[in-house]
Amino acid sequence: MPEDLKTTHESANTNVPPSGGGGGCIFFTVTTDLTYDQRMIRICTSLGNAGYKITLVGRKMKASLPLSSQPFLQKRLFCFFEKGKLFYAEYNIRLFFYLLFKKIDCVGAIDLDTILPGYFISKIKKIKRVYDAHELFCEMKEIVTRPTIYTIWKKIERFTVPKFACGYTVNQPIADEFKKMYDVNYKVIRNIALLREINLTQKKEKFILYQGAVNEGRSFETLIPAMKEVNCKLIICGDGNFMQQAQQLVTTNNLQNKIIFKGKIKPDELRSITQQAYIGITLFDDKGLSNYYSLANRFFDYLHAGIPQLCVSYPVYKEINEKHHIAILVDDISAKNLALQLNNLLENEVVYKELEQNCLKAREDLNWQEEEKKLLAFYKNLLG
Repeated sequence: MPEDLKTTHESANTNVPPSGGGGGCIFFTVTTDLTYDQRMIRICTSLGNAGYKITLVGRKMKASLPLSSQPFLQKRLFCFFEKGKLFYAEYNIRLFFYLLFKKIDCVGAIDLDTILPGYFISKIKKIKRVYDAHELFCEMKEIVTRPTIYTIWKKIERFTVPKFACGYTVNQPIADEFKKMYDVNYKVIRNIALLREINLTQKKEKFILYQGAVNEGRSFETLIPAMKEVNCKLIICGDGNFMQQAQQLVTTNNLQNKIIFKGKIKPDELRSITQQAYIGITLFDDKGLSNYYSLANRFFDYLHAGIPQLCVSYPVYKEINEKHHIAILVDDISAKNLALQLNNLLENEVVYKELEQNCLKAREDLNWQEEEKKLLAFYKNLLG
């Protein structure tokens, strides 16, 4: 039987909670390759350890690595298409039929690209449904700047989101937008890194790090040219829909020896690289409300590694930084200003050390152990 149609799970951990434990059987659905999805690994681990029977369903790509053992079940669905409209159509169909034959108490749709199967399955099986919105999906730059694509996704959003009374998102401004658009009251559960011990050693060399999706709207058009004036290497860990353009920008600016693309990195290795970095990068342009109201995973990953960062001065980052002062915030993301700010942070040891110490203090307040309490309370209230 083809692997994408198998009813057995691709990877199962012996630590999976026994049948009957916890408050129910929850299936979470994503379009990501599960190996690199730190956010969902955190969420599923917390719920699995609390006794829920969790299955995380994602996609299997030609280049996918074997899955690591986790305290929850994992399943990856193979698709012939790996991007574009045909991928989304194929994946949603396969996901629907996969879920149709499973025993489920609750289905959790992660972002808009898996919400349709989640809705129809919940109606057919008469089970609970949850929407986990990591962003304002329709307001992402790659969506909002393409009228036809925007129209399709917006119709899906208008049809489904009002029917998902239970949900959560990553910050209050996004929750407020959902309330305004669809009259739903979503909880706020931020995607903050797990508090772990870190070993702050002398940096072997100063380098700047960008980690995360290499997608449109992440300011690579100005960050890459800025590096011509910065006396430091930039390491980019990730992949995405802007990768080819980013690589071309490096070639055009003759920065092949200064900017290094490492591609997707497994979470444990990425944490190690992040701790060795000197400065982190969290930049977005403002073409799309999703960017303006973002709260990127990397923002907290840098904080937890004890490294200062250069970050856009958008509302949620500004609110956190006013309390903890862990980053240099910028309104101007031009190449000239980015180079100026990066050089200042590289050269001013007093400011750097102050930000570094503030990161170490903020970790004690901003961590997954605290945020997890809201997640467990949400599902306890929903499922008992």
